Amino acid sequence: MKYYLIAGEASGDLHASNLMAALKKEDPLAEFRFFGGDLMKQVGGTLVKHYRDLAYMGFIPVLLHLRTIFRNMHVCKMDIVNWKPDVLILIDYPGFNLKIAEYIKKHTQIPVYYYISPKIWAWKEYRIKNIKRDVDRLFSILPFEIDFFRKHHYPVCYVGNPCVDAVHDYLQKNERNFQQFVADNALEDKPVLALLAGSRKQEIKDNLVRMVEAAGKFSQYQLVVAGAPGLDEAFYRKYVGQEVKVIFGQTYRLLHHAEAALVTSGTATLETALFRVPQVVCYYISCGKLVSFLRRMILKVKYISLVNLIADREVVKELVADGMTVLNVHDELCKIIPGGNARNRMLADYERVIGILGEAGASQRAAKAMIEELRRK
Repeated sequence: MKYYLIAGEASGDLHASNLMAALKKEDPLAEFRFFGGDLMKQVGGTLVKHYRDLAYMGFIPVLLHLRTIFRNMHVCKMDIVNWKPDVLILIDYPGFNLKIAEYIKKHTQIPVYYYISPKIWAWKEYRIKNIKRDVDRLFSILPFEIDFFRKHHYPVCYVGNPCVDAVHDYLQKNERNFQQFVADNALEDKPVLALLAGSRKQEIKDNLVRMVEAAGKFSQYQLVVAGAPGLDEAFYRKYVGQEVKVIFGQTYRLLHHAEAALVTSGTATLETALFRVPQVVCYYISCGKLVSFLRRMILKVKYISLVNLIADREVVKELVADGMTVLNVHDELCKIIPGGNARNRMLADYERVIGILGEAGASQRAAKAMIEELRRK
């Protein structure tokens, strides 16, 4: 069968690539065409557009790139129609993907599947109408989504979380060898604090300087930044100077060897927990007091990190908007480095979250369910 996939970010590229590999096991004749990234390309198929040409974040960047965004949407719509896949599989990235789903549902008979649901339970709950109208089947990776969609009379299939798969696979194949990690990356022989400042330029610009200033006060540690795909070291040097190491393509390896981490919200918070690395969630936004007020008015959930959402209580500290100050980050980091008074409690809470997520195998379960559904039709 022919599968068309759309992933608009680094995490989507990872999870889509694992899904594609699982689809190939279930369907050896599978053909792939996609908007995505390098990991999807490694699995095989035709990369139509790289996600780095799609990812714009924030009102001003989106406004400035509207022409490019609309052009990419048009290219995507026409490419799907012309290729005539057996199914369109959307991975997160709702601003783009829901528009594509609407067009494909209206103008073709191609079934639309969604893998990794838009986070409409956090905000923009009205999008449930679009999903019910335009998406034939939704495959959820977060256990609490089941009740949310059931409330809206839209059944979803929970397949487990692909982060569990990815981290489990990494740990099975890689032993922890700190000296080798140090040697391979020209690091110091000091314990590591990992800085995961996001994958978009605006996130990195807003968060990384403050992260470095707060973590840099711990002179007994070395700071290592996880470089985002599609960006180069010169971009990071504008915000971290020469003394902080930036490594690319090794986020999991960095987490495997880190003693603690500062992490922006998103999939990385969950991956950090799966590696059992204590963390502080940091998400600076300008006009912080206003944003904090709007957050209370607009967001439907108490937390922004997946770890806390899954646990349904505060496991990791979230420093958001005006709460993300150098002093606050420093104080929270003190609590979770080795010897800190909150470290063991956080590690114990991680185990509970990991238990809720269930066993590895999400990609395989999703692929199997998708193919069974397609063959029935």
